[in-house]
Amino acid sequence: MPPAGELQHSPGNQSNDTQPSESEATAEIFAAEADAEAAGLWTQIKAEARHDAEEEPALASYLFSTILSHSSLERSISFHLGNKLCSSTLLSTLLYDLFLNTFTSDPSLQNATVADLRAARVRDPACISFSQCLLNYKGFLAIQAHRVSHKLWTQSRKPLALALHSRVSDVFAVDIHPAAKIGKGILLDHATGVVIGETAVIGNNVSILHHVTLGGTGKACGDRHPKIGDGCLIGAGATILGNVKIGAGAKVGAGSVVLIDVPPRATAVGNPARLVGGKEKPTMHDEECPGESMDHTSFISEWSDYII
Repeated sequence: MPPAGELQHSPGNQSNDTQPSESEATAEIFAAEADAEAAGLWTQIKAEARHDAEEEPALASYLFSTILSHSSLERSISFHLGNKLCSSTLLSTLLYDLFLNTFTSDPSLQNATVADLRAARVRDPACISFSQCLLNYKGFLAIQAHRVSHKLWTQSRKPLALALHSRVSDVFAVDIHPAAKIGKGILLDHATGVVIGETAVIGNNVSILHHVTLGGTGKACGDRHPKIGDGCLIGAGATILGNVKIGAGAKVGAGSVVLIDVPPRATAVGNPARLVGGKEKPTMHDEECPGESMDHTSFISEWSDYII
């Protein structure tokens, strides 16, 4: 018998302090699934690179150094970006270490990279393989470099973040301020001339075409750039100015100039942009995620009867 006043604990009554909570267990499952997805994608990328090296021997050395010699997707991207963005004073070895340390220290960056690769492969009919996206799609590469510069910005390493931002702008002609917050599953299609301002926010599964500007009005300070909801599609040459909200699943037509909010699943077209269906009762399209469907012309019949 235990001394008076003492409680006797059976093994079944042990404290659960050392057991993972339900949320922790769920997070571990998601992390394991993400790791498996990344590993599977990396296996496919290496298989594509081997095939390309056999078909085009002139590229064998290039493919070996950028993909086949690396043990992971993070190492391959870090090596490739380091060589793309280096300069006479910003060495490739320094950039390689910077990218690799950042990617490996934050699992969410790996998940975003995988989602971005899949976005380009699925949404762009010109994308013939994951390996070609990894090597040659500057929109994808610019986004990955931005993720690193944004991480540096949040760590108060602003001079280095801005130096990296400058190199990305010089090399890829894509200007994304390091402070801009960008989700995953992002496609910058063609990407040339894309400008994304300091306080801009972009959700998940968004597609943005070339020469799009998410800018300020030129007179406001503080939070002054657009907020793009999940699943949006922003057409080529569109300009969205000021702290306006583009609702989830909305479309902005090519060449439009948007200065006011666009409701979710609505379509804004023109200069200045107008809502298809009118301001009072805008037409809501049936697509849940135009950023994935990439349908740029579904609004035409309601917008205009103009025929060339």
